[in-house]
Amino acid sequence: MKQSEKNYKRIVVKIGSSLFFSGAGDLDKSLFRKIGEQVVALRKAGKEVILVSSGAIALGMRTIGLKNRPKELSYLQAAAAIGQNALMDNYSSFFKGYGINCAQILLTWDDFDNRQRYLNAKNTLLTLLKLGSIPIINENDTVSTDEIKFGDNDQLSARVASLICADLLIMLSDVDGLLDKDKKLVSVVSEITPAIKSLASPSQKNTSVGGMITKIEAASITTSSGATCVITNGNFKNAILATINNSQAPRTVFLPAGADLDEKKRWIAFGTKPKGKIIIDAGARGALVNKKSLLSVGVVAVEGSFESGDIVSVCLGRLEIARGKVGVGSKQLDKIKGSRYSKEVIHCDNIVILQ
Repeated sequence: MKQSEKNYKRIVVKIGSSLFFSGAGDLDKSLFRKIGEQVVALRKAGKEVILVSSGAIALGMRTIGLKNRPKELSYLQAAAAIGQNALMDNYSSFFKGYGINCAQILLTWDDFDNRQRYLNAKNTLLTLLKLGSIPIINENDTVSTDEIKFGDNDQLSARVASLICADLLIMLSDVDGLLDKDKKLVSVVSEITPAIKSLASPSQKNTSVGGMITKIEAASITTSSGATCVITNGNFKNAILATINNSQAPRTVFLPAGADLDEKKRWIAFGTKPKGKIIIDAGARGALVNKKSLLSVGVVAVEGSFESGDIVSVCLGRLEIARGKVGVGSKQLDKIKGSRYSKEVIHCDNIVILQ
C-alpha cells in the first residue's frame, strides 16, 4: 500500500515543549488553538486521537519564575506538579468548547515494565477512545526518578503508539524534520541506518529535553511496531491534517519497517526495560533469525542479575539483536553457558528480533 493510500484510523500526536513554549516561555495560545482545531477535525472525521503533550514543566517554570530547567529533582517535580494542572486546564477548556471530553493519563516506566499495569493502561486508553474522549498523556514527572522515567516524551509517545497499536505517530516540533549533511530536508526514510542516526543532534533548549536523536529513536520503535512515524513542524499551517491527507508540508516520513507484532511481543520489545544481557555467538544468532529458541550452548556470557520470567537483551558482541522473556535465571545460566542443557534459555515464542 502506498503512503497516499494509507487510511490512518488511530493516531498519536506528540507535541513538544519547544513548540508551545518559545520566546519568553509563555504558552503560545494561538498555536495551541490551531493544533487543537486540527485534532477536533480529525475526531469529526472519525479518527481516534491520543495526544502526548509536553509542557507541564515549562508551564510550572514560568509560574514560579524559573528561566532555566532546574537540575534539582525536587524543583523539577514541583514545577511539573504546578504546570500539569495548568496544562490540563487549557486542554479541558478548549475541547469542552467543542463538546469533547479529554482525560489526563500520567505514566512512568513502571506502567510499561509491569505486565499487568501495561495491560491496564492499554485497556483504559482503548476504553477512552471508545467513549469518544481524547486521552492526553504526559510522563508523571511529579514522581519520576531516574529509575522509572522515560526522560523525554518522544520515547513515551512511541511506546504509547506501540501499546495501542496506532497506525501513525506524528511528532510536532519547531523543526521541519530530519536534515541531511547539506541541511536539506530528508523527506522519506525507509530504513533507520547508522548513517541516518548520524544526522541527529541533541537539543539545547532550556525548557525541553530530547532533540532529533530521541526522535529518531522514537521513530525506530514506531516503525518496528509496524506503524508510520512523521516528524513535522507544528508551526506549519495545518501540519497535522497535511500529514493525514498526504498534502504538501515540510516533514520527514519514516516508513514501517517491522512485522505486525502481536500484543505480547510488542510488550517484550518496547514495553520493558531489560533486566540484563545475554551475549551469544554467531551460530545462536542464525538460529534466532530462523525462529529457533535460544539454547545454552550458544550463550557466551551473562551480564546483570535476572530471574526466570524477566525480559533481557540478547546481544551479539555489543549489538542488541533481540529481546526475550528468559526461562533461566542469571546465576544458573552463568553455570551452564556454552554447554548443552535440556531447557531453552528463551523459547522462540518469547523472542523478538530487533536487528
